[in-house]
Amino acid sequence: MPDLLWDDVKGLFDPDINGTLPDVVVEGTTVEDWQVLLELVRSQDWQYAYSLTGEPMELTSAPDMVAAASAGATPELRVWPIPEVVMIFRLYQAESIDFDVDLRELQGQERLDVLVAVLRLIGQRLGKSVLMSPEGSPGYPDLGFDVEASRVVLMVEPIGPGSAIVKPTD
Repeated sequence: MPDLLWDDVKGLFDPDINGTLPDVVVEGTTVEDWQVLLELVRSQDWQYAYSLTGEPMELTSAPDMVAAASAGATPELRVWPIPEVVMIFRLYQAESIDFDVDLRELQGQERLDVLVAVLRLIGQRLGKSVLMSPEGSPGYPDLGFDVEASRVVLMVEPIGPGSAIVKPTD
């Protein structure tokens, strides 16, 4: 059985409600965690492309990426777990792994299962939570990899057909 069922979460994947690019983050990371992520990407036979401030390059090491970010460059790693779904990892700082997914690419159970599998793999390899929040609402996760449960879980009440999602306000 899948970790999440599309009928329970499809409201969270509506770009008109939650924004097109939700915030996905692993907090409390290190350079070593970034290296684990790079090794995971390489080991999965996923397609990927690395660039530094928009300039395509060969994928380097995490310490080199952190050094480039510290010097003001923007390391970006695009990963395609399947050809129709891209995840864009941007290294702003070693202390968090931040990436975007496009909700328009994640419609239906099959695509949800792809996202869940990637979140689970990252979370299990790092031993850390991987949290997805509505675009522009970091800190208010809708779903994420739960380390103790070792699975992706819903962190808000299931959204049924016709239900409204209330975004948090600060």
